[in-house]
Amino acid sequence: MARVEMLMVFSYDIGDDRRRRRVAKILEDMMVRVQESVFETRLSAQATERIVRLLEPEMAPGDSLRVYAVGADSLPRCRQIGGAPIMEDHDFWLL
Repeated sequence: MARVEMLMVFSYDIGDDRRRRRVAKILEDMMVRVQESVFETRLSAQATERIVRLLEPEMAPGDSLRVYAVGADSLPRCRQIGGAPIMEDHDFWLL
């Protein structure tokens, strides 16, 4: 079964400092932080669901977590000014 990965954008708004740090730590271990509470990575739908399930226990009433999927058709229309570059749809080899 082919595993299709897309650019996934995770953002959160969490009022409690301790829970916010725990969520940030989970995301920092797997993604690139592009803004204070916004992270990007390339993931399959299944991997995205696993991360969402991992984060759900950290959320409390009044908190929010948003996950956006950016498809290959939309990626060329994404824009950024400053910060980390938007993840491209390529495989990379670091030597």
